[in-house]
Amino acid sequence: MDLERFLHDRKKLIDDTLEQVTPGETTPPPTIHKAVRYSVFSGGKRIRPILTLASNELVGGDHRSIVPFACGIELIHTYSLIHDDLPAIDNSDFRRGKLSNHKVFGEAIAVLAGDALLTLAFQVMTDPFLFVSHDPATVLRAVHEISRVAGLQGMIGGQVVDVETEGKRFTPRCLEYIHTHKTGSLIAGAVKAGAILGGGGEREIEALTKYGENIGLAFQITDDILDVESTRKVLGKETGQDAVRGKATYPKLFGLEDSRNRAKELVEKAAAALGPFDVDRAESLRQIARHISQRLY
Repeated sequence: MDLERFLHDRKKLIDDTLEQVTPGETTPPPTIHKAVRYSVFSGGKRIRPILTLASNELVGGDHRSIVPFACGIELIHTYSLIHDDLPAIDNSDFRRGKLSNHKVFGEAIAVLAGDALLTLAFQVMTDPFLFVSHDPATVLRAVHEISRVAGLQGMIGGQVVDVETEGKRFTPRCLEYIHTHKTGSLIAGAVKAGAILGGGGEREIEALTKYGENIGLAFQITDDILDVESTRKVLGKETGQDAVRGKATYPKLFGLEDSRNRAKELVEKAAAALGPFDVDRAESLRQIARHISQRLY
C-alpha cells in the first residue's frame, strides 16, 4: 500500500468538502468568515478525518458518504487550535508556519471564530444528507461520541488540567490524563465514529477504539518530542515552548529516549488492536499509526 498516495487522496477529498461546507470570505459579516477560513485552510494534515474515513472503510462502510461528518471533526480540531493559541492559554504566535488567528484578527474575533467552528461542526455532522444513507440513530450515536470526546470528559477536561499544572510538579498519572484527554480523546473518537457510521459490530468498534486510544497518546508524545528536537521552520510554530511554560510533557518526566520508546510501544499496541481484521484491509490504519510516531511535524 502507498501510504503517501492514500493520505493525499483522502486529504483532497476532505479539503474539497471543507471548501463546500465553509462559507466564503465575502459572506456577511466578512470578518468572521475570513478568520474561520484562515485557520481551516492553513495547511492541516487532516489526520483525524482521514482516520474516520479509514475506520469506516475497514468495517465495510462507504467512506464517501461520511466525508461531511469527517469534516465536522476537522472543524472541531481547528477550533481547539485557535483557542489553544490565545494569550490566556498557550500564547502562541504561530501555527502551521503562519501567524496565529488572534495575531491576525485580534483576540475577540479569534474567540468567536473558534466558537463558530465548533457550532458549524455539529451543523455539518447532522446534515440531512447523512440520513439518506445512514440510520438516524446511527448518526446520533456517532454525534454523541464526538460530543463526548470533545467536551468536559474529553478534550476540554484535558485542556483544563494542562492549564492548571503549568509550572507545577506533576505525576505520570496526571501527565497521561492530560495527553489522553486533550489530544488522544478526539483522535480515538474520530476512529470510533467512523466505525459506528460504517455499521461495525461492537467487537470491531471496541478494537478500533483501542487502536485510536493508543495512537492518540502516541501522537501527543511525538508532539512533546518534536517541541524539544524540531525547529520553528520545520514544525511551523515556536519550539521549546513546553519548557518555557513549564508544561507537563513526557520528555520532561521520562527523558527523550524513554519517550520515544513509549511512543513506539503504543504504535505496536495499536497495530495489535487491529488483530480482528483482515491484514490487508487494515494496512492503511497500521501504516498511519507508524506515520504518526515517525512524523517530523
